[in-house]
Amino acid sequence: MSETIRVFAGDCTTTFEGSRSRTQRGRVVVVVKPDRTVLVHDADGYQPVSWLTRPDSLTVETDRSGFGLVARADEQVLRIRSHETSGWAEYPASEAGVPVGSHPQTGEPLVRVGGAVVGLDTETRYGLPAGATVVDETCDDCGLPKISAECGAVFELCVDRACESLDDAVRDRFDDEWTCPDCGSPLSIIRRGGRLLAGCSAYPDCETAFSIPAGVVVDDCDCGLPVFETARGRRCLDGTCAQFE
Repeated sequence: MSETIRVFAGDCTTTFEGSRSRTQRGRVVVVVKPDRTVLVHDADGYQPVSWLTRPDSLTVETDRSGFGLVARADEQVLRIRSHETSGWAEYPASEAGVPVGSHPQTGEPLVRVGGAVVGLDTETRYGLPAGATVVDETCDDCGLPKISAECGAVFELCVDRACESLDDAVRDRFDDEWTCPDCGSPLSIIRRGGRLLAGCSAYPDCETAFSIPAGVVVDDCDCGLPVFETARGRRCLDGTCAQFE
């Protein structure tokens, strides 16, 4: 991984200049995160005794006598100088997430972080559809975790879109299933502008298109389009439909 966490430890004098000016000395641990945030922890409590979040600049010097750090953000300055015995080390760092298995080829741990499944040891990253969950099954073809995603129906697919595509699954299930309310042509499942849409097959003569919400079809609307059950309740495919105002 390209990102690292640096850890320094020893008898240090810490001086903060700014809104909470103070000078302290003690045997502490200093953590420098990949975004250059500096945290100084002592033996008491869980909060740092001093810190500077995402400074504009950070200077670190190390030699046989110890280490020194200077972090600056606008008018705030955090200075740390070690005395006597001290040490430092650098470790790989990654996002922390919910474990979802391991990569079948590399063996690296996979975790879910927000809207993606990522690898801890490489740049492996699989984006997830909105509202998708990772299930306790693996893909029969590649061995990666599978996901459950709602997009008109419930689809269980490989987390790798190159292996199994949600677009293809929705297209196989709903292509030409619904009718354009403006011209009567079938609605085709398309991706446009990064969104999955039910768009009129008569395009460009008819430009009607509806974004497909994360949910399942449960009924027919009085306007002729499908009704979706979503996390926010029921709605028509047409988000402006008067039936659901």
